[in-house]
Amino acid sequence: MSTKIRLQRHGKKRYAFFHVVVADARAPRDGKFIEKLGVYNPNTNPATIDIDFDRALHWVKTGAQPTDTCRALLSYKGVLHKDHLDRGVLKGAMTQEQADKKFEAWMKDKEGKIEGKKDSLSKSKEEQEKARLKAEQEAKDKKAAEIAAKNTPVEEAPVVEEAVEETTEAPAEEVAAEVKEEAPATEEAPVAEAKEEEAPAEEEKKED
Repeated sequence: MSTKIRLQRHGKKRYAFFHVVVADARAPRDGKFIEKLGVYNPNTNPATIDIDFDRALHWVKTGAQPTDTCRALLSYKGVLHKDHLDRGVLKGAMTQEQADKKFEAWMKDKEGKIEGKKDSLSKSKEEQEKARLKAEQEAKDKKAAEIAAKNTPVEEAPVVEEAVEETTEAPAEEVAAEVKEEAPATEEAPVAEAKEEEAPAEEEKKED
């Protein structure tokens, strides 16, 4: 019987997670399985991969063929690398101690990369949160400024009146007096002079 290591779907629509199982190659995807090896949840960041290392290594050694996704998961957890080193020991390419040391060094390097990725993700998440809070604060300040501007009464600009030259009109009596003073002497004066000239002429007649 050929066996496969594959994913079995669980969860709800648009939020699925998977069980890593060993099943008969002829069985349906979500049907019966021989053994459950772990869980894979791609909805978290980073993805959650929880696999029984020893049992997965056992099934790989017995010839169970993983699907492409399961192969990537097993490689990520170091199952396939451990199987490769053990095969080297069987062929005499290295001793078991050398294989164990290489595997420990590989696992330390892998754990360091995983921790670095987690740190970078957490920092990125914090930066995104700060940026979101800053954007919200700016939006609140802008809205508050708009409300304050709307509620502030509009001051009307003072009307600049053109300076109008005020013509001081003198009273009618003063105007008449000024006109009388400025007017030229009337012809009454010559008439008076003529009377004065006529007066001596009359006196001369009386004397004659």
